Amino acid sequence: MLADVVRVEQVSVDSHFFDDLGADSLVMAHFCARVRKRTDLPSVSMKDVYRHPTIRSLATALEDSAPAPPVEPSAPVSGAPVSAAPAGMPAYVLCGALQLLTFLGYSYVVAVVTARGYEWISTGSGVFGAYLRSVMFGAAGLLVLCALPILVKWALIGRWKPGQIRIWSLGYVRFWIVKTLIRSNPLVLFVGSPLYLLYLKALGARIGRGVAVFSRNVPVCTDLLVIGDGTVIRKDSFFNCYRAHAGLIQVGAVSLGKDVTVSEATVLDIETSLGNGAQLGHASSLHSGQAVPDGEHWHGSPAQPTEVEYQVVGPADCGALRRVAHSVLQLLAVLLVYVPLAVGGLGILLAEAPQLRTVLEPGPAALTSWPFLLDALTASAVLYFGAVPLLLIVLATVPRLLNRAITPGRVYPLYGFHYGVHRAIAFMTNRRFLTRLFGDSSGIVHYLRFLGYDLSRIEQTGSNFGTEVRHETPYLSSVGSGTMVADGLSIVNADFSSTSFRVSRASIGARNFLGNRIAYPSRGRTGDNCLLATKVMVPVDGEIREGVGLLGSPSFEIPRSVQRDSTFDGLKSGGKLRSRLASKNRHNAATMGLFLLVGWIYFFGVTLLASVASDLYTSFGTSAFALAYVLVFLFTAVYFVLVERAVTVFHPLGPLFCSIYDLRFWRRERYWKVPSETYLRIFNGTPFKNVIWRLLGVRLGRRVFDDGCYLTERTMVAIGDGCTLNGGSVIQCHSQEDGAFKSDRSTIGSGCTLGVGAFVHYGVTIGDGAMLAPDSFLMKGEVVPEHARWAGNPARQIPRNSGQERE
Repeated sequence: MLADVVRVEQVSVDSHFFDDLGADSLVMAHFCARVRKRTDLPSVSMKDVYRHPTIRSLATALEDSAPAPPVEPSAPVSGAPVSAAPAGMPAYVLCGALQLLTFLGYSYVVAVVTARGYEWISTGSGVFGAYLRSVMFGAAGLLVLCALPILVKWALIGRWKPGQIRIWSLGYVRFWIVKTLIRSNPLVLFVGSPLYLLYLKALGARIGRGVAVFSRNVPVCTDLLVIGDGTVIRKDSFFNCYRAHAGLIQVGAVSLGKDVTVSEATVLDIETSLGNGAQLGHASSLHSGQAVPDGEHWHGSPAQPTEVEYQVVGPADCGALRRVAHSVLQLLAVLLVYVPLAVGGLGILLAEAPQLRTVLEPGPAALTSWPFLLDALTASAVLYFGAVPLLLIVLATVPRLLNRAITPGRVYPLYGFHYGVHRAIAFMTNRRFLTRLFGDSSGIVHYLRFLGYDLSRIEQTGSNFGTEVRHETPYLSSVGSGTMVADGLSIVNADFSSTSFRVSRASIGARNFLGNRIAYPSRGRTGDNCLLATKVMVPVDGEIREGVGLLGSPSFEIPRSVQRDSTFDGLKSGGKLRSRLASKNRHNAATMGLFLLVGWIYFFGVTLLASVASDLYTSFGTSAFALAYVLVFLFTAVYFVLVERAVTVFHPLGPLFCSIYDLRFWRRERYWKVPSETYLRIFNGTPFKNVIWRLLGVRLGRRVFDDGCYLTERTMVAIGDGCTLNGGSVIQCHSQEDGAFKSDRSTIGSGCTLGVGAFVHYGVTIGDGAMLAPDSFLMKGEVVPEHARWAGNPARQIPRNSGQERE
């Protein structure tokens, strides 16, 4: 069987899969799939293959291994059975119609209030009078926007209880309205502040004293959320208190005791708990039914006991007075500075610069005149392109001055001056627009060094970093020479407790390759020449790993590289590198220009819509602004669909195995950069998301539920009828390892469920009715049988009577 997969006549039982046979993870995934089809053979996972890389050692391990004891599940979610009959077309259409009516009604109310407010502000005497009215109107508007989601939640839902809601039903419409309002509340911007905790409490969450929450993933079913005194939840954690599964929204509890630590990039499924003093490591997850006992430390996906310490910051004096003072100062800054600028800034600008009024209030005749269009084009170009150098100037000065107040290694209390400085640095230097502009090009290393990164001696590849790079502070972020990073790197160089924080240097070694979606902590124990696979949990204990690959959560060692990935090593140096890199730079520069051009045209289009609304206001009143509000959303979706189609019209996406210095790879980089995907979030949880996916080329079945899945290559994905895709899940049809790029199609069968934060790699086939648990990583080339249940990082099949993932 193995000989057939690796295409040789005979295989010795002692031949090393990777070193002797030249296999890679994709080939061995096909081998595992063939073994699983044989009922007379034990099931083999990729983790087994990496740990036992010969036939003899693998057979011995499988023969000697005993099944792991199942995790005891907690009480089951009450309510209906765990699967539901597929919703019919009438329910699907009715749900979409009600969601559309809700959006239109909300848009009209916002338009009426905004128009009346601007009329009142414009009648103020002078700049100071307009400012005072802006403060008053902004304060009233902020109060309404903050209170509305809370009132609607209590009116439509009352208290959340464990149970199930059929997707596309009337009950689901109520759930969607509440979820959308809760997550669009302005108070979400106060994550990391005591004000955010007050918001969660107002929604029904039971939160103790001295709690700190830094994750921007807002829980929805808050009455089932319990957080004990002194607990800290760090960034990028999911604790939604609901999940979508097999056509149902399942609502369940998440309970955290006192002094709990939930580290970065974690997922807490429903019906999970951590006892007093418990800790959950980074890049880990608790699956439904798992409970961490008091005082224990767990990590991995699904989590398992460990001795590693994840709370390394000592406490600091952070009493109630400090928290109150911080909250009051935040509110004053919002009410006296940010809200007046957002609400009354346009009116003041028009009053002081009448030449701009001809653009935004042109008059009916001007709208069809070439001089007006030229003026609008010029004004939008000046504002759009002028913002880029202005932003760079700010980034070159303000964060560097603020950084002088922060001492690495020193423990500071939360909610004080130093905390505000740290948050300001993180906010200003993590600008997604700029990392997307410079990412996947030679410009990214210069931009990151401009921000403050220590990049040692740069070995330029033209793809040193992708378009998504984040950090806590750029001034303590070090990346060694020759290292390449795919998308989704989050450098965690700040550690938090519930009362304090500390910044430390995070250093990534030389000649590394980092895959997608990696959280790299400041205590990471990796050195030079390492391969960190996608979604790996970077170890923070033990010896420094060098010259190896790391995969999984918790991580284990794999080969640093395989024969297939060295196919293009001849392009890594010499004249070939210089020639191909120069060509790549020219292509990437054109891509960056297209990115800016597409953004400018979009900005110009929105400007024209605002001008039309302003002109029609005298005839149609607030209805003109409501119509413009809706048209902006419609224009956004149609425009970026057309942009994406234009990028691929002459060069459709398809399976690839090539060098990063191949023209086909440069075109793929253009596809990732130029079109926007941010607008897709607006349609999460609605039938309209399916319409957008089909327009973008996804081969999509009927009545798919998408709560926030991300598809990196839309035309290379096939998704069957009635699938359930949870928020934070990813279907990625490519992989880059050093200088080699690989891409293939993935197929998701009908009735499948992808859990929260699950990651599906390229070349994957998932059979009908299969389920991938939260935070799982399904490796490239895997074949999941029909109705199977897979979980873990890397994912493997689990028996249906196992407690690791309860339906």
